[in-house]
Amino acid sequence: MRKPKGWFSIKDAAIHNLKSLSVDFPLGVLTVIAGVAGSGKSSLMEFFQDVFPEDIISISQKNIGINLRSTPATYLDISDSIRKLFANENNVNPNLFSFNSKGACPACGGKGIIISEMAFMDTIETVCDVCHGKRFSKDVLKYTYHNKNIAEVMDFTVEEAIDFFREDKFIVDKLESLEKVGLGYLHLNQSMTTLSGGELQRVKLASQIGKRGSVFIIDEPTDGLHPDDVKKLMKLFNKLVDEGNSIFLVEHSIEVMKDADYIIELGPGGGISGGNILFSGTVKDLLNSESSVTRPYIVESLPQ
Repeated sequence: MRKPKGWFSIKDAAIHNLKSLSVDFPLGVLTVIAGVAGSGKSSLMEFFQDVFPEDIISISQKNIGINLRSTPATYLDISDSIRKLFANENNVNPNLFSFNSKGACPACGGKGIIISEMAFMDTIETVCDVCHGKRFSKDVLKYTYHNKNIAEVMDFTVEEAIDFFREDKFIVDKLESLEKVGLGYLHLNQSMTTLSGGELQRVKLASQIGKRGSVFIIDEPTDGLHPDDVKKLMKLFNKLVDEGNSIFLVEHSIEVMKDADYIIELGPGGGISGGNILFSGTVKDLLNSESSVTRPYIVESLPQ
């Protein structure tokens, strides 16, 4: 296990259900903030974020910052690079290849869908019958790059696009960040509004890969993931730490806890029964803790 490269102490944290607790946060390692639901995990990290003197990259399943026009390509800022490739190939204006600009389907305005407001019913969304969801006007689709038009390219999955753009390092590096967080199956033009909270969270994580010396707080990143995807994500987290970052995972997964360098556990219960520090230390030390609620579950998961 890695050793902390420094510490940040908080004292008398008393927001929400936290009971004026004090604890030292290790830096330069992978730390899991553990505890039952409502034990104060998120409250503790909220307090930490408020008092920590540097910027923190906070990644939760909320407030990702998306709208109907957001796609993986726009979120990772590779759309402009793709448009320039098409523009240079065809000697035309790059704006032609934007469904938010000149290239938009005139019927749906580049949304790919028609939204019908109903007076006494939920809004109805239907696929645009002019562009058939492609978002682009017919005139734009006559231009190609490597025998593919812009709609065909933007409909690639991340994995397909990595192969297609293999000669463009900037685009490939961005796309590989999505593959590393287990999202190689997403389409470049897929509306972000169709993604689950966990997928949105991993897209945001992908946009932060490459950081050095940063502090990450990531809320329940493995929630709902297949065990193979959890392993892939943990490999990425460990790589980020090895590159000089500090990662704090608010997590309930026993497997993730066993792979952590350090654990801070809150409890013993939720709500007014929580808000106390039950344990802080390494996983090895936790196995000898009499106060940890998590300890029996970790012991049970160990090979006999």
